[in-house]
Amino acid sequence: MVKLMSRSNKIRKAVWIAYDFGLRGDYQGLYTWLDTNKALECGQGLAFLKFATTKDVSSSDLMAEVMKDFKRSVKVSKTDRIYIVCKDSISNKIKGDFLNGARKAAPWEGYGNLSGQQIVDEGE
Repeated sequence: MVKLMSRSNKIRKAVWIAYDFGLRGDYQGLYTWLDTNKALECGQGLAFLKFATTKDVSSSDLMAEVMKDFKRSVKVSKTDRIYIVCKDSISNKIKGDFLNGARKAAPWEGYGNLSGQQIVDEGE
């Protein structure tokens, strides 16, 4: 038996969202949004959810939809960082991008320096 989808049915797209809000972030709005979207906790600052959309969209369109919905519930400041990972339905590749904020220096930078060279600061 084939079950027909009605026009009101939504497509659910897998999305991972990483958030870094610092001390003054809108955690109440964030947690409300995550709970409303039935997100699963995946570690500190990371959640997985199946975002409901009306059509099969590209990753950039999906990210725009997620951000629009997100900003309805969460007050986002310039310093808040929100990163989303999802599968692009057109290229079939996994893609990620910042919805807000940007990349910063990683805390592990320099740990992999295996050359044994010491860098000496010099000046005149």
